[in-house]
Amino acid sequence: MTKVITYGTYDLMHYGHVRLLERAKALGDYLIVGVTAEDFDKQRGKINVKQSLEERIANVRATGLADQIIVEEYEGQKIDDIKRYDVDIFTVGSDWVGVFDYLNEYCKVVYLDRTQGISSTQLRQENSVKIGIVGASRVVNKFGNECGYVNGIEVAGVCTDNTKVLSEELQGAELTGDFTQLLTKVDAVYIYSTPELHYDQAKQALLAGKHVLCESPIALKKEQCIELFQIAKEKGLVLQESIKTAYSLAYSRLVLLAKGGKIGKIVSVDTSCTSLKDLPEGWGSLDDWGPTAMLPVLQLLGTDYRSIEVLSQFNEETGFDSFTKVNFRYDHSVASVKVANGVKSEGELIVSGTKGYIYVPAPWWKTDYFEVRFENPDNNKRYFYQLDGEGIRFAIVSFIKAIEGIQSTGYIEESVSEAISGVIEYSKENAIVL
Repeated sequence: MTKVITYGTYDLMHYGHVRLLERAKALGDYLIVGVTAEDFDKQRGKINVKQSLEERIANVRATGLADQIIVEEYEGQKIDDIKRYDVDIFTVGSDWVGVFDYLNEYCKVVYLDRTQGISSTQLRQENSVKIGIVGASRVVNKFGNECGYVNGIEVAGVCTDNTKVLSEELQGAELTGDFTQLLTKVDAVYIYSTPELHYDQAKQALLAGKHVLCESPIALKKEQCIELFQIAKEKGLVLQESIKTAYSLAYSRLVLLAKGGKIGKIVSVDTSCTSLKDLPEGWGSLDDWGPTAMLPVLQLLGTDYRSIEVLSQFNEETGFDSFTKVNFRYDHSVASVKVANGVKSEGELIVSGTKGYIYVPAPWWKTDYFEVRFENPDNNKRYFYQLDGEGIRFAIVSFIKAIEGIQSTGYIEESVSEAISGVIEYSKENAIVL
């Protein structure tokens, strides 16, 4: 008996998939089909899959062509599978010609011509969201670049008053200095203007029927933030805050472990985000770093803190804070947030509990690694997760899925966004000057 194996995502199953499976089946007597798991797809940069693993397995099963269906979950699994199932022929589409030649050492490799004129990528792109980018900075350039990794989104224009800082890729997009004009050409906007403009621009976009992904803070006042979410609900639109750390796999797993009682009852959360970089005009340290630094505090301890204390040092030239420390007090826990663009400190995150603690080394906001530590070091465990695109890529995917009405991961709760705006609002009037 000749065994044949092939692999694929099989997202949005179409005739091209079926035809390829038919030809793979014809190569032998027994066809094994490997369906790629979503986590492994993410590792390969393919993070735009529309259907769940269960739905994609069902797609393959419904063809009646697979004698056996397996799940591909890790790098190097193809060799393991070929050995485990005593495979004679490995086959895949001709767009992979040469990539899998190394498997000739284990079995015969056959590349099959793909059906022309149809692909899952094509199907996903047909209803792509046209997004406009607002602002001019390195973050805007990164966002534009990361859009290139995600099917279902297209950069349709950029609104900026400083085209010189834009990357070559964004220079090629339609440029305008008129935000109203940009809104006529897009379905959604990504806002990275100065914080004082976020509320007005987000409100204008929502009232124009456009979805909004806004760099944090969404607004500089809590009531404004609440108002924006209300407008989005009334109009059936998506308003989402873009704190890239929230969308990283390592951070998401950290929150789940902490909330799940891995280190017992959480008593303290301490974060630090500092840099000596020059901030764009109109940004203070708390505006820039505050939302990221406050994220684990508000997601782990909640938004119902009893009191806060804000201590700041200000830059005489800009008038904005160059260093700020926020102390949170809850009923049975505390937190400390330290942010700065004029002072340098160790950028770590420590979550302290009654059974142990979670330690994330600097820079914790970009982490792909953290440790859970206990009194007995033999019980310590390290967790590693790949991080691509600093979390921006997955923020875009979450935004697109939210627009499509699909449950998205790494979502920042409205209450957290509102609390962030509330702390920043409080700091403007009540900061103790150092």
